[in-house]
Amino acid sequence: MDEITWTDVDEIGFRLTEAHPDTDPLSVRFTDLHAWVLALPGFVGDPKKSGEKILEAIQMAWFEETQD
Repeated sequence: MDEITWTDVDEIGFRLTEAHPDTDPLSVRFTDLHAWVLALPGFVGDPKKSGEKILEAIQMAWFEETQD
């Protein structure tokens, strides 16, 4: 599996859809989202390098993935 970091927003959204198929992305708190991203297989990003803007982008990519 390819390694991903915080900048791989769309891939993270896709992997979160697979990891948490019954979860409404818009109901997830950023603290939980941060932990779930860190737990994704292949994620190698620095835990300190995320911020609200990145988490928001990931949440929206995840939401869009669930709409397809």
